[in-house]
Amino acid sequence: MACGINIRTYYEERWHDGDVYIIRAADHGAWLGSQVFDGLRSVGGLIPDIEPHCQRLNDSAIAMGIAPTMTAPAMIEIIRDGIAFYDADAAVYIRPMYWAIDGDEMVIVPGHDRTGFSLCLEEIPMPPEDAALTLCRTRYHRPTLASAVVNAKAGCLYPNNARMLREARSRGFSNVIATDALGNIAETATSNLFMVRDGVVMTPVANGTFLAGITRARIIDLLRRDGHEVQETVLSFEDFTAADEVFSTGNLSKVMPVNRIEDTHYQTGPLTRRAREIYWEWSRQNP
Repeated sequence: MACGINIRTYYEERWHDGDVYIIRAADHGAWLGSQVFDGLRSVGGLIPDIEPHCQRLNDSAIAMGIAPTMTAPAMIEIIRDGIAFYDADAAVYIRPMYWAIDGDEMVIVPGHDRTGFSLCLEEIPMPPEDAALTLCRTRYHRPTLASAVVNAKAGCLYPNNARMLREARSRGFSNVIATDALGNIAETATSNLFMVRDGVVMTPVANGTFLAGITRARIIDLLRRDGHEVQETVLSFEDFTAADEVFSTGNLSKVMPVNRIEDTHYQTGPLTRRAREIYWEWSRQNP
């Protein structure tokens, strides 16, 4: 499904116009879900953290048990070549993907002999400056490494996120505040979470139940270098209820304020604004 416009697809070593067919009916990735992807952004010609995103795709493939076939530098070259087709001020979502083509002799296990690769570009605008998330609790929680491939950015994990989002929308919220199996706060259905209390920034500690994002790591580093205390720690729903500010980080929206969790409302506070500001300052210095 296309989310944006002006789609270009890199497949079988060349660029194609539009949303082309890339997976066959009997491919392991189509049949049994052995597919991984990554998402990164080009905004006004800036592609923040392009190398870590490409490397994470290869790490995800290994975690899924399929063989990566592209180096990070090779992917970067393809991405930069593709972005040149767009206007200089375009906001483009960049999605490289791998999937297994064959299974081994037991069928269920993906094979290492052949791996599909494609890279899709599509224009998706950044959210408006005044956009904010509203979050509700959800009956569903994040899986553990013992029950799912949570150390990969894998398509097979997203049906769980989708049912969280359906639940949120049925209640009039835009997203959820999800927990791990122990009831500790993990993330939203689509992004990592931060809260601020008494000037201290806190975020759920990466405990293997959710993907600790590249933008999350960048914001932690930038805030610390900007002189702010950032704690990675165990956080409860009550901690977020008592917070002064809440914001999320992720590739699609970068830094997004949260202005409501259930019946608790928040203003877009100074540290949320500062996190967004220093992220784009850093991005302009590291295009």
